[in-house]
Amino acid sequence: MKRIIAILIVLLVLLQYEIWLGDGGIPETLQLENEIDVVQLQVNTLIERNQALEAEVLDLKKGMDAIEERARSELGMIGKDEVYYQVISSESDKASDKKSTADVRSAIKE
Repeated sequence: MKRIIAILIVLLVLLQYEIWLGDGGIPETLQLENEIDVVQLQVNTLIERNQALEAEVLDLKKGMDAIEERARSELGMIGKDEVYYQVISSESDKASDKKSTADVRSAIKE
């Protein structure tokens, strides 16, 4: 009888070892759950980014306003009936504003 109890205790210890310290044990499971949380945050961020890019693509496909806005900001486009003015501030303005050049676009319909 004592042998059976000893064998059962040894088996119980081995099973507990596997649960707590073995492959697939509790520490590894907790680590994997943390990694899942991190990856899920990354996925959510990428989903939001993709939605914003999809909206921008649709806007560029359908409307000329977005294309014109992008051409103005990135390529410096000036419309056919527009005049480009560049205002350069004086020395006293430079000291107070900390801005050396301001660009002003004005649409003049002729």
